[in-house]
Amino acid sequence: MAKIKPRVKVPKTASAGDVITIKTLIKHKMESGQRKDKEGKVIPRKIINHFKVDFAGKTVFEAQIQPGTSANPFLSFSVKVQESGEFHFTWTDDDGSVYEAKKSIAVS
Repeated sequence: MAKIKPRVKVPKTASAGDVITIKTLIKHKMESGQRKDKEGKVIPRKIINHFKVDFAGKTVFEAQIQPGTSANPFLSFSVKVQESGEFHFTWTDDDGSVYEAKKSIAVS
C-alpha cells in the first residue's frame, strides 16, 4: 500500500475559550472482511480501528471505528481551546500500522 498521509484541518488561530471545529480525512480502503475476491476467497479485514487526538498531553477526542465505516473515513469534531499548542492525531490500523499528523494552533 502506498504511504498514507492523513489530511487535517485546524484553525491557525483562536481566542481563549473558543470552540473550534477540526476536520480529518485519511485515505484508506477500509476493507470490512465481508467481501470476496474474483476467486471467491474472503478479502481479509483491514480497517482503521482507532482514532485519537491529544492536545497539551491530554486526550481531547477518541473514537473506535467499526467495519461499517466507509472508505477514506472523514471525522469532524469540536474542541474548546484555552491555550496555544499542538494537536497530535493518531490513526491505528488492524495490522498495527500507525498514521500520525500534527497541527498547531495559536490562542490569544
